[in-house]
Amino acid sequence: MFSIQVANLIQKLTEKGLYVQVHGDSNLIITGIASIHSAKTGQITFLSNSRNRKQLVNCQASVIVLTEIDLPFCQKTALVVNNPYIVYAHIAQIMDTTPQPAQGIAYSAIVSPQATIGRQVSIGANTVIESGVILNDEVIIGAGCFIGKNVCIGTGSRLWANITLYHEVKIGQYCLIHAGTIIGADGFGYANENGKWLKIPQLGTVQIGNHVEIGACTTIDRGALDDTIIGNGVIIDNQCQIAHNVVIGENTAIAGGVTMAGSLKIGCYCQIGGASVINGHMEITDKVTITGMGMVMRPITKPGIYSSGIPLQSNKTWRKTAALVMSINKINQRLKKVEHHIDKEQALSNDTLSK
Repeated sequence: MFSIQVANLIQKLTEKGLYVQVHGDSNLIITGIASIHSAKTGQITFLSNSRNRKQLVNCQASVIVLTEIDLPFCQKTALVVNNPYIVYAHIAQIMDTTPQPAQGIAYSAIVSPQATIGRQVSIGANTVIESGVILNDEVIIGAGCFIGKNVCIGTGSRLWANITLYHEVKIGQYCLIHAGTIIGADGFGYANENGKWLKIPQLGTVQIGNHVEIGACTTIDRGALDDTIIGNGVIIDNQCQIAHNVVIGENTAIAGGVTMAGSLKIGCYCQIGGASVINGHMEITDKVTITGMGMVMRPITKPGIYSSGIPLQSNKTWRKTAALVMSINKINQRLKKVEHHIDKEQALSNDTLSK
């Protein structure tokens, strides 16, 4: 079981450049981290929103992370910080006990003699490393992975189990890729020749920047000619589809189930809500937020928040809405007739007044 003294935790947070001031017993031992409503004695929790201040009364945690404004309402040992949620994230990193995807090089791993393996590299059971692969220092690859020819993985990157990297894929430093992800499969490129589909070989690759995290079972296709590019600091959730030649700018966040068509360019610092669908061959500028289930069919040239779709309704209400939508063409035609009639009457009235 993980445990850490409050004083030592504060030291680690301070080393990260965070402001932390303790009010209470710095000799307490913390054995876990939990939400404010479920935390028990010996655990640490956080209050990030003053609207939830009433939860402090019944909170059983031994230590609570909060802001100066909430301190007077806390009866437990408190860590006063500027941003409790950010500090919580750092504490979670410090207390993280998740095992590594692999330790050492498994006997059942198949590693080509033509691969270049750095220092302190770990490779899990039944993983295949093909010729020309470069694994830089401290790379960790979980069990059952396939790393194709001439793949390069940067220092400190970690791959969980059953990941496939096709040939020539480039992964940056300190990336984290979760299980089942496939990077570098062929993009959906075909030409129609007399009614039959003629496959277009996908000759580009995929370039992943530094500090990128990619969720489980996400697919990122290789480029047709140019490369598919994922910028530094991008975070991608589970089960996303990123098609060939997509370019995603730095520090953009993409939630689960998002589908992106080919040759799409997304700017930096964007946020894409879950289950959104984005058309290809267009550009989205920097600092755009698309709310969940958004359908983006045209370029977005101005930063801001964009939404689409119809929120959930009762079936009875939805049927009425659908009926109106199906009748919208008739309604539009009737409206035009009314407008034409009004315009005609107005013109006659103006003509009479002028006389």
